[in-house]
Amino acid sequence: MLRIARVAILLPLIAAVPAKAQDTALNDQEKLGERLLNQSCVVCHLKLQINTESYAPALSKETLGGKAEAIRDVISNGSPHMPGFKVQFAPEQIDAIVAYIKTIPAPSAAPKARKAGGAGEPD
Repeated sequence: MLRIARVAILLPLIAAVPAKAQDTALNDQEKLGERLLNQSCVVCHLKLQINTESYAPALSKETLGGKAEAIRDVISNGSPHMPGFKVQFAPEQIDAIVAYIKTIPAPSAAPKARKAGGAGEPD
């Protein structure tokens, strides 16, 4: 019974991890980046449960316009809403996180909300 409870608790966390495109496997650098991202970034950048919101933008290959240097800079130095990680991670580890982020597919666009005026009105 305890084992089932553990699985029930961990399943939403496992499902929340960003999926890499299925056509290629991760290289060693990307695997390291995935592990580091899961340790330090998912709590803010991923929606951990269906009924909650994430605290920060979803990460993908289109993050910060897909510019690796910009992603590296924000991870290292932070932003007004995010701490920097240059003390916690070595430059090689930050490069690994960037490499992994560059493998995450861009989220699909949310459908436009319809206006309340009616079906015949243009958007």
